[in-house]
Amino acid sequence: MDNHTDTTALAAEHAPRMRMAKLAPEVHKAVLALEIAARKGLDPSLVELVKIRASQVNHCAFCLDMHTKDALAAGESVERVVQLAAWEESRHFYTEKELAAIELTEAVTVLTDGFVPDEVYARAAAQFEEAELAQLIAVIATINVWNRIGVTTRSTPGHYTAGQYKQG
Repeated sequence: MDNHTDTTALAAEHAPRMRMAKLAPEVHKAVLALEIAARKGLDPSLVELVKIRASQVNHCAFCLDMHTKDALAAGESVERVVQLAAWEESRHFYTEKELAAIELTEAVTVLTDGFVPDEVYARAAAQFEEAELAQLIAVIATINVWNRIGVTTRSTPGHYTAGQYKQG
């Protein structure tokens, strides 16, 4: 947390509901293996932007904490991370390829709005080679799995150190 914050004014930190990795270690290992396989061949900066955007949409504070710290530690700019929440109004901070990935991330993440629109998929398909697009879809699906675990179990943000879980 910010060292300049007066902690006496902060709300109490909630405790996690459960520690999924300890209670279902095989599930945790399987999702981690999917995570490692999904990101292969993709630009690490793009992967972190996708993970941050999905985590914003899903309100997963733990994953936001993790992926913003990892992105910043890897050299991503604070400005691009902050503007990601309003990417549609801040398009000029991102490449067309990143924008296609971010838009696809939202469409896949918010399936309650319906299916992934053809035009969103087509924009992504125009920016990514087919195998790369398959990897991107897997990254989006995987961060959504992590988000749902994090939100449901109330994983507590603020204690992650950049690179703490880096594997593969």
